[in-house]
Amino acid sequence: MDVLSDVIALMRTGRPTSALVRWHAPWGQRFPAVPGSAGFQVVLSGSCLLATASEPVRLNAGDVLFLPHGHGYTLLGEPSAEPAEPRWEPDREPALLVRDTVGEPGAGPVTVTLCGGYRIEAEHAHPLLRELPEVLHLPGGQPGAAEAVALLAREAQEPGLGTDTLLPALLDVLLLYVLRAHVGGVSGPGGAAGEAGRTGWAAALVDPAVGAALAAIHAEPDRPWTVASLGARAGLSRAAFARRFHERVGQPPLAYLTWWRMTTAARLLRTTDTPLSVLAARSGYTSEYSFAHAFKRTYGIPPGRYRGGRRDEETT
Repeated sequence: MDVLSDVIALMRTGRPTSALVRWHAPWGQRFPAVPGSAGFQVVLSGSCLLATASEPVRLNAGDVLFLPHGHGYTLLGEPSAEPAEPRWEPDREPALLVRDTVGEPGAGPVTVTLCGGYRIEAEHAHPLLRELPEVLHLPGGQPGAAEAVALLAREAQEPGLGTDTLLPALLDVLLLYVLRAHVGGVSGPGGAAGEAGRTGWAAALVDPAVGAALAAIHAEPDRPWTVASLGARAGLSRAAFARRFHERVGQPPLAYLTWWRMTTAARLLRTTDTPLSVLAARSGYTSEYSFAHAFKRTYGIPPGRYRGGRRDEETT
């Protein structure tokens, strides 16, 4: 498995909520901050403006916004529009897709957007997400993303058999393209490439040596990795690899390995009935005892209680 795929798997719980909205000019809308979530906007047709502290950023059909930290933002149909206060409660009942219309049909232009959000499990979120800027803007027409937007538009506006499965899958695909563009330095304010795409985790993923080590950790967390063996996978000496990994990732290789093992184990405890003996082996531990000790050191409670607590949450 590659790291970006794992970021998507870790970042959200359940299905995304979304709303297909037809905006009839003139219009403006404030979207509230929703802690513990990541939001998105896909412009399916028409255009609008993202209000920023400097000057508005124009969004055209096919453009995608991703807001990884759940911060509030404002969209405007035109620069002079007065934004309305939030119309949807952040804690409303989750819905895969709701439909809404804003304004009265008339002579003004119409903009159609698909907006919504993912719930984020903060304790399991990958460090890459924490490094992302407040807003990622992927301009329309990007290879792959454009096709995903077209499919989303069709499924959202003309749902059919299997739409409940297709919509979340297509949103995941689109999010992968947004993150891939950011890592490659393509996305940024107004869609401009910049150095923000080449620092921290974004730099780590495109670094051939560090990227190879990360791919190895994610693919085989059960292997008895050492700094030397990871360095060999990266094609560097032990010392050179350790220094480069720490510079890019922000922590030593074995610290990240332990974090990934425990995070993967916690996800499996939450979502499966996998026996602890199997989880221990998958996490690279030779016994349940050593695994349980490492898990408790990370999460503060033994894995059995962690699993029980998650089940209690699901039944309340």
